Amino acid sequence: MFKRKIEKELIEWKNSLSFKRKAFVLKGLRQVGKTKSITTFAEQNYANVVYINFKLQPDMKAAFDGNLKVDTLVANITALDPKANFVPHQTVLILDEIQECSGARASIKAFVEDDDRYDVIASGSLLGIKGYNQKYRGGASVGYEHTVYMKPMDFEEFLWAIGINEDVIADMRERFLARKPIDDPIHKVMLRYFKEYMIVGGMPAVVDVYVRTKDFNRTRKEQRDILEGYQDDYGKHLNDKEEEEVDLTLLSRINKVYRSIPGQLAKENKKFMYSVLGKKATSSQFDPAVQWLVDYGLITYCKNLRLLESPLSGNAMDECFKIYVADTGLFMAMLDPESAGDVLFKDMGIYKGALYENIVADAFSKMERELFYFNKDNHLEVDFITRYNRNITLIEVKATTGNTKSSKSILENKDHYPSANQLIKLGEYNISEVVDNLGNIKITMPYYLTFLLKE
Repeated sequence: MFKRKIEKELIEWKNSLSFKRKAFVLKGLRQVGKTKSITTFAEQNYANVVYINFKLQPDMKAAFDGNLKVDTLVANITALDPKANFVPHQTVLILDEIQECSGARASIKAFVEDDDRYDVIASGSLLGIKGYNQKYRGGASVGYEHTVYMKPMDFEEFLWAIGINEDVIADMRERFLARKPIDDPIHKVMLRYFKEYMIVGGMPAVVDVYVRTKDFNRTRKEQRDILEGYQDDYGKHLNDKEEEEVDLTLLSRINKVYRSIPGQLAKENKKFMYSVLGKKATSSQFDPAVQWLVDYGLITYCKNLRLLESPLSGNAMDECFKIYVADTGLFMAMLDPESAGDVLFKDMGIYKGALYENIVADAFSKMERELFYFNKDNHLEVDFITRYNRNITLIEVKATTGNTKSSKSILENKDHYPSANQLIKLGEYNISEVVDNLGNIKITMPYYLTFLLKE
């Protein structure tokens, strides 16, 4: 099993149970490694693990019908599963694919309130889809759930997976924080590893294939299988009887949005355009489909800002946005089969800028940063805007060396943009930092260290 950062979250949750009882609820895109992570953690930290997967064991839903008293639930579960063993204060109950069972979601409050006897971990790939289970109308158990979103592996996790020594990563971290250049041999090999990561992405099954075979054709087949599996989920929901149904209109629109993603990102202006979906396509028709893919976890919004002022979320324009794929490896798999070779050895053409922007959006999303950009009157455009070290920071992504004309104009115009005082330029550069005569901080850094911007 690969080392994942979610392990730290799980340990912190377990340590917190002595003073605040909550269930650990793990949401995330299918195939990001949720089940493996929680079951491994449970086996290492509990004497007894009771595991239920409502997709694979639909008969277990009956255990959660009606009475939600814990003793009754335990009796029902053990009657249906002779292997289940509940030992007070030594047992964790894992409710996997919990979105399939409204009674199980409703039972969380009862377990949390029940004298600390049993800990609960819940997980679901479709848990983020609003209204997916139409039988469940209780809403989340507010105050009883600690919710965490699990994402595909970030670049640091990828480095762990391919066997890079922790000391190398620690040295890069120290050099970045001190704004000292990475040694040239390390810099060059990390640029190569980062290109490999762009192709492979962070889905554990894909990374596993790559680690074992180093075969990009095989990794692409694994990626395509994952994408095909996702399309089987599109437009699905459970009715009042928890029977699976498909909204065919929504399914059709989700597929149109999904198929448009490469073209949307290939445009010079990457703003999402409904006209790409059809001559008469409107936001009212397709917004639910876009939102479905966001809630599912396959894409993320990047919203334009009215003003470069805090709070950024308060100045975001909901109707003006770009979308990025939540895993750049999956985005690569949407392109031509030759794309891997193009990334390593050639120029990606119209997709080059899109890929590098996507990998940065991908990194920000994995560190739970909301995505924003700035486009004003089509003559000022900055790829991303974020907060870093408490400063409003302009992020420029350079697939090739190039100027930062828009950012320079913004930083020099203090009358109009008084709050913007920092620029980070990402590319194949090494690390440097300068402060100009206006007090603006300008940081240059390699793409592969983007994951450190959380610190």
